[in-house]
Amino acid sequence: MAKTIVANGYGGPEVLLLIDEPDPTPGPDQVVVDVRAIGANPIDYKSYSGMFGADPALLPKRVGSEAAGVVLAVGSEVSGFAVGDSVIAYPSPGAYTTRLLTDAESLLLKPDGLDFEPAAGLLLTGATASHLLSATDIGSADTVVIHGASGGVGLIAVQLAVARGARVIATASPSAHDLLASFGATPVTYGDGLADRIRDIAPDGVDVALDLVGTDEAVDTSLELVADRSRIASIAAFGRAAADGIKLLGGGPGADPGTEIRSAARPKLAELAAKGELQVVIAKTFPLSEAAEAHRTLAGSHAPGKIILTV
Repeated sequence: MAKTIVANGYGGPEVLLLIDEPDPTPGPDQVVVDVRAIGANPIDYKSYSGMFGADPALLPKRVGSEAAGVVLAVGSEVSGFAVGDSVIAYPSPGAYTTRLLTDAESLLLKPDGLDFEPAAGLLLTGATASHLLSATDIGSADTVVIHGASGGVGLIAVQLAVARGARVIATASPSAHDLLASFGATPVTYGDGLADRIRDIAPDGVDVALDLVGTDEAVDTSLELVADRSRIASIAAFGRAAADGIKLLGGGPGADPGTEIRSAARPKLAELAAKGELQVVIAKTFPLSEAAEAHRTLAGSHAPGKIILTV
């Protein structure tokens, strides 16, 4: 029997249940994965919070979109994957399970140099970060501000931007400053006077701003510092992006999903992580059965990096 986390209502993490269900059987183009680790992301708890609607017909709602594990079964028309292969799955809806049924096109072979836990936390954040950099055309001549740089997306975006040769200014709480500096960024504490502190660091100006938190401070500071609004992108400012003329990226209402960009980024991200050229920072791990507690941690203040569920 598979064990699966579902939301049986709309609300907070208390609506999550661990249920038993029969092991899935793959269709012609599908694969069943024996899951070893699962990436937890803010969109996971937002999906059942009511933020995007509360249609009772969609309950119980499966949760999650990324995992890593070993192939258990393949459909009759699947090529490139075989039973026993280690794989990374993304995007794979309903990833909070011990037996994941997913389309074969959502899988990548997991490189030998990449463990299951960082593999499970790589592709959503990595693809999002890649989309942000592509949409704002970050290059070696740019000075970039990344708001919320100590989160899963932020840490990957910092590393990718630095690898492109950009100068990166990373907003975060002081506890994350040493980590961000180790990745080549100049950390700065958010809060009153943020724009002035960034000007002190970058007196010649800021070319690009990436908002990963959606706060008024992040948006207002970005608008104040970056002259070209087409080079301000957010994955969280749903209430302001259109009105302020900045790019809204991702899966939320009115956002550009960047499907092709994100899909194309996946193999390169896995390659970089396997070589040690891109680090997935893991803040904390929880067993799948403690998904509700993992979401409480994810929604609050926690150590820099990704929350991972283990099976």
